[in-house]
Amino acid sequence: MKRRHFMSLVGGAALSPLAGMPVTAEPASCAAPAPVASSIESLVDVAALCRMTDRLAASANVHAVLVARGGALVFERYLTGSDEINDRPIANASFDADTLHDMKSVAKSVASLALGIAIDRGLIAGVDEPIFSFFPELSDLRSPEKDRILLSHALTMSLGLKWVEATPSTGNYDNDESRMHMARDPCRYVLGLPMTTPAGQDFFYNTGALTLVSAIVRKAVGKPLDEFAREALFEPLGITRYEWTRVKGDTNAGGGLRLRPRDMVKIGQLVLAGGRWNDRQIVSKAWIDASTRPRLEATGPYFYGYLWWLGRSLHGGREIHWDAALGRGGQSIRIVPELDLVVAVTAGYYQDYSPRAFQLQSGLFKDVLRAIPAAG
Repeated sequence: MKRRHFMSLVGGAALSPLAGMPVTAEPASCAAPAPVASSIESLVDVAALCRMTDRLAASANVHAVLVARGGALVFERYLTGSDEINDRPIANASFDADTLHDMKSVAKSVASLALGIAIDRGLIAGVDEPIFSFFPELSDLRSPEKDRILLSHALTMSLGLKWVEATPSTGNYDNDESRMHMARDPCRYVLGLPMTTPAGQDFFYNTGALTLVSAIVRKAVGKPLDEFAREALFEPLGITRYEWTRVKGDTNAGGGLRLRPRDMVKIGQLVLAGGRWNDRQIVSKAWIDASTRPRLEATGPYFYGYLWWLGRSLHGGREIHWDAALGRGGQSIRIVPELDLVVAVTAGYYQDYSPRAFQLQSGLFKDVLRAIPAAG
């Protein structure tokens, strides 16, 4: 899959355009009475996106929709709705470009980028390393079956361990995710669970895998994953404001990250550009390609790479492929290389696992695709 080389995004009011593209000082606004520049009209149907976000404002709990195409932020709209901060409900919250938003499991894909940088730098030998090679202190948990668990199995959600993921239906504490966070040694808790299938055989979503990844990065680089991500990923991207919580001293790589939506777009643009940013290779193209390659068939129609979701959609009568970081509640960064497109969305459906919530998120992305000219 071809990935185009992008030059720069910005940290100011708008994203910088590609070389040769007419400069637009701001992304299109639904409030602007004047027509948008023709250069933006050729990239996206702004009026269609305004109609879509008008409907969302009236009937949904979506907080932000951002669209970047051709290396420029061409659409950005912030709405209002109920939110949660550290599991604390917030009613009638307002959002803007400076509002940090809970990423939930989008953090997993960000952790994948940080891990890839550690591998690029030779701090971790590779994804085929046995998990227990990173945890000699847990050797008492080893068995012939568990000795076959590799780092790659943590990245593809195929550890083969028995696991109950936290959902509203399991209650606040009646799940392995909560029990792991309360355990004295979270990594021991995860690796102490019984095997149910051979490692690498089946996709089974397991946030405990990220507890292992976080500890592995800390052990390899000598600092918590969030500190390593700040130096190696966020600072080079110009991401200056974020929050990333820790549990028992390790970064909560399975969640706990709060970002601004424009910084979500930057992360998507980095992946779209094959790991390159402002003429600097932040993450190797080899890691981007490896982590966004289908590894296992996942939930529903999706595939899974190394902590990235992979899917397909129709656009202009043809099938296109996309990579995505997806988080509970409606958080998403979707990257469509064939359309030079990044879509970032935040929402507040944290406790809603109904089909309607998932259909709304999927429908929103389809509406964005309809607003992209078919000839583009």
